[in-house]
Amino acid sequence: MSRSATAGRAPLWRDRTFGTYWIAQSLSAAGDSFAYLAVPLLVLQATGSVAQMGLLTAVAGAASVVAGIFGGVLVDRYDRRTLMIVADLTRLVLYALVPLAWLAGPQVWLLFVVLPICEAAGMLFQVAAVTAVRNLVDPDRITEANGRLQATYAAAGVLGPLLAGVVAARFGPATAIAVNAASFVLSAGGLWLIRLRPVQVDEAAAATRQRPLAEFLAGARFLWRQPVLRALTVLLSVFIFLTYGFTDVLIYHVTHDLGGSEGTVGTVLGLAALGTVAGALLVAPLRRRRGFGATWIGAHAICGFAVAGVGLATSVPSLTLLTAVYLCCLSVGGICSMSLRQEITPDHLLGRVTSAFWSTHYALGPAGAVVLTWAAGRYGAAAVLLMAGAGCLLVAVGGLFTPIRRAGAEPHGPSATTVPGRVGQAPADQPSTA
Repeated sequence: MSRSATAGRAPLWRDRTFGTYWIAQSLSAAGDSFAYLAVPLLVLQATGSVAQMGLLTAVAGAASVVAGIFGGVLVDRYDRRTLMIVADLTRLVLYALVPLAWLAGPQVWLLFVVLPICEAAGMLFQVAAVTAVRNLVDPDRITEANGRLQATYAAAGVLGPLLAGVVAARFGPATAIAVNAASFVLSAGGLWLIRLRPVQVDEAAAATRQRPLAEFLAGARFLWRQPVLRALTVLLSVFIFLTYGFTDVLIYHVTHDLGGSEGTVGTVLGLAALGTVAGALLVAPLRRRRGFGATWIGAHAICGFAVAGVGLATSVPSLTLLTAVYLCCLSVGGICSMSLRQEITPDHLLGRVTSAFWSTHYALGPAGAVVLTWAAGRYGAAAVLLMAGAGCLLVAVGGLFTPIRRAGAEPHGPSATTVPGRVGQAPADQPSTA
């Protein structure tokens, strides 16, 4: 697209379809933050065990990984908007069961049933949502759209945990989960009001559909043949292992080591979410100026220092600030990698590539959550977070010895893409998750 044509377009926020999607998902994100805080608090309140929190996170994470294997196939085969609405309605019904069951007393077993199914539905939704951005905006606006979406999600996430902490402290964590259930009505309603652009179909592939596993492997093969995407997958697998249980350990650290209440936890997570807002707003200019490689590696290096710093923090304000830095850099790195996948993957493969990427690099997450929370209960949160931070720093150093370091160019227009093996260059004719 020429510079004059680009300049003549209306700002992204004035695009009615994108704006409707943007508002509905932001309101839903605010509701999600209630469960983000309330589920660990429910388990901790009922059992007093950080290891139980980690086990629930692991079981839910494993269900998400399994769903991811087939989620991309479904997203590439069927209407993405319809799949997202079905996922929202599924989570509405299941999350609503929790506060109803809790009226009869703590039912921790129900969380081990409901949360994995909700996480599986959530994975399907996230794969569809990432691919939907490609069908909402022009290719040269993908990074901008991702940044705006993530910034607004994070802004909603600032108020969400603060309110969730108040609700959990006054009415109990189960009530906070009820608020999350209601938020899925808003998300589904917003999706019902929009229409996505048609998916670019590969006619040959559509005529020779294979079994779901074979189609998933087609996405995995594309992922593995792209040097930068391959390196990202390997390094992020290690990073996810080290950080998947971070929130559980953080909540345990605040309540057990620093003597904080449910309200304190909500305040910490709410204020720290400002870091995600900052990262989402910074990512597009950072990537334009510094390139993909420097931005991604630098973000993950700072993540390592921040995680270690959280372990050393002895006051709630310092812990909150360091968590905000961690979330800021996590946002920058995640949006960078998600946008890169969206830019260089053919539309008919995008669901499967996203699915393969997430399923592979999240595969170690459940085991990491179990190890991290068990170690926190045994050796203390400080020691565990120090080790996790050191590991995250090594992930960033590892990026210096892979093709990630040399990936630096932004796509030059809606028809720009990247030839397999040459990420960062823009050949003609063909146009992200953390």
